[in-house]
Amino acid sequence: MTGFRIVCIIGVWVLVLSVAQSFSQEEMRVVDNAVFERPVRAPSIFDHDKHNENAGLEDCAVCHHLYVDGKLIADESSEDQACAACHRIDGSGGNPSLRRAFHLNCKQCHLREGAGPIMCAQCHRP
Repeated sequence: MTGFRIVCIIGVWVLVLSVAQSFSQEEMRVVDNAVFERPVRAPSIFDHDKHNENAGLEDCAVCHHLYVDGKLIADESSEDQACAACHRIDGSGGNPSLRRAFHLNCKQCHLREGAGPIMCAQCHRP
């Protein structure tokens, strides 16, 4: 019976660590669209580490911006929060909707830098 308990405890820890790792930004492979009730497209393919390496990004606040009272707070990052904490699905609350925020943040940077995908199917691959 003791061996069975040890196996169960190890199994639970493996499960907990797997779930924790899947939510880690560094291991991110797609932009999770589970928050949308009926997603129109597949989740965006997005390898967080590869993107930042290719783009030469080291400052998290470049993408994970933080606004307080409508003003951008320089050198402050919102990486510890879900995007949906500020950007609601329906766009209420004075901020762009979650979908629009992703598109504005990503596409505007790609257009400005002249690199990266800007068409729907380039990110949302089935």
